[in-house]
Amino acid sequence: MAILVAYDGSLPAQKAVEYAVREHPDKELIFLRVAEAANGSLEAGFNLLKEQFTEEREEISDRVQAEVTDLLEESDPEFTVEVSVGKPAREIVEYAEENDEVEGIVVGSHGRDGVSRVLLGSVAEKIVRRAPCPVTVVR
Repeated sequence: MAILVAYDGSLPAQKAVEYAVREHPDKELIFLRVAEAANGSLEAGFNLLKEQFTEEREEISDRVQAEVTDLLEESDPEFTVEVSVGKPAREIVEYAEENDEVEGIVVGSHGRDGVSRVLLGSVAEKIVRRAPCPVTVVR
């Protein structure tokens, strides 16, 4: 069984990683990085973004893996990095629904800093409401 950790590089996401490692030392951890698609994008534009993103997927995955490895310094948990494109809450919930091994989700209380912080706090709330498994929100 595994724990899905939403990871966007923000401080709350880093705290979510630390929490997941501390509280679930015997579980496989799956770090999911969602590249956010802009609201109101046309289907063609979204498909172009997806194609471009697919080409950059390995680079993003390597970058997330390096960031997470730095965060975990002394710990050596079993983990994988997954990358997706779309709306973060929807992608995280869908990943959990489609993967039976996910038994819980850990998410930071909000994403980026500044004005978007208020909007991204709603991502955690949407995940809590829609997830098919228990969700832990880390502050």
